[in-house]
Amino acid sequence: MYLSRLILNPRSRRVQKDVAVPKEMHRTVLSGFPDGMDKEAERVLFRLEQSPQNRLISLLVQSTLQPDWSRLPDERYLLFGGDLPSAIQQNPAIKEVSYALNQGQLLSFRLRANPTKRLSAGKGNKGKRIGLYKIEEQQEWLVRKAEDAGFRIHSALPVGQSFIEGRKNDDLKFFSVQFDGVLQVTKPDKFTAAIQNGIGSGKAFGFGLLSVAPVR
Repeated sequence: MYLSRLILNPRSRRVQKDVAVPKEMHRTVLSGFPDGMDKEAERVLFRLEQSPQNRLISLLVQSTLQPDWSRLPDERYLLFGGDLPSAIQQNPAIKEVSYALNQGQLLSFRLRANPTKRLSAGKGNKGKRIGLYKIEEQQEWLVRKAEDAGFRIHSALPVGQSFIEGRKNDDLKFFSVQFDGVLQVTKPDKFTAAIQNGIGSGKAFGFGLLSVAPVR
């Protein structure tokens, strides 16, 4: 898999539009990949992160194909040169990653998710999907997802909640929760698949990217 980090230009109108409308960000992210790509087979996940310290807007993208960010629709989409902190050498930065996971291994994680449940609509029918707004419900949702995905929650709390809406004539509306914590791998193969495929709903709109790192 490939991980990309792009530092976005907050003065770009296209960036402002993408940050405000998840559907537009999804479209921009996919512009870095070949036209006609099988979106299910070649899963692309992304997450926006905004730093309160330096006000940088970072876009993290995980993909099974190597992206070509020269295909971005606006040459002013990224920050360059003197606008970047001295610690950042490349923008965009791309690295190839692989995971050697062991049963029982502890990892730090971050997950921006859209925790939901479906209301009952009768046998054979899919009910309306609604957000889970109580912390207890969100934690229970995360525990269920972890069990299905080959890991166990060691410690985690929701650290931020927000609503993300589309345009006025767009009925897309997402409830966003970020989880930071520590997990324990229980089934390495299932866990690797979960990293690649993402967790929960709304993956096309910036949810589901499970980032992991060694516990410090």
